[in-house]
Amino acid sequence: MSRRRRGEELEQAILRAAAEVMRESGYAGMTMDRVAARAGTNKNAIYRRWPHRAALGIAAYRHLSDAALPNPDTGTLRGDALEMLRRANETWSSPHGAILRGLLAAAADDPELLTLMRARSGADAMDLAWIAMLERAVARGEAPAAAVRPRVATTPMMLLRAEYAIRGIPSVPDEVLVDIVDEVFLPLVRGRG
Repeated sequence: MSRRRRGEELEQAILRAAAEVMRESGYAGMTMDRVAARAGTNKNAIYRRWPHRAALGIAAYRHLSDAALPNPDTGTLRGDALEMLRRANETWSSPHGAILRGLLAAAADDPELLTLMRARSGADAMDLAWIAMLERAVARGEAPAAAVRPRVATTPMMLLRAEYAIRGIPSVPDEVLVDIVDEVFLPLVRGRG
């Protein structure tokens, strides 16, 4: 007889199961039945934590994102920023990125999913990683303290997302990443002093 899981242990099992199902079948193929079967629980246990499929899909994606969050420390702001953008670019074209692309595509037809995605786009782990990067640059004397602002920190990722939207492809050429850092981000950071 298997031990009954509760609380955080059960929640993590459900999130892992949902992430696995989305990796295999995308958001469109993620059903509460499939997640419950994969997690070895019942749908009621899922619905008590996430009231609908959209909420579970976003939570599972966040679970994957936080586990794979890059935090490079190359010793320079430019190096760190390029590494963050390159890793984000690799992720976007990976199975993990396919999940996000599926969520974004589904959001076009699901207003509730779009609302949840917008609500979760505040200071997430990626934003905090960019802020931490700026704080390290300030400590090294590479950037003025006034540059440590959420809008400044998130500019490179917003520009990268815009490239995906404009180009309609899951990978951005490296020279574009270099331009984002050298032509926009670093001048923005240094101009804050």
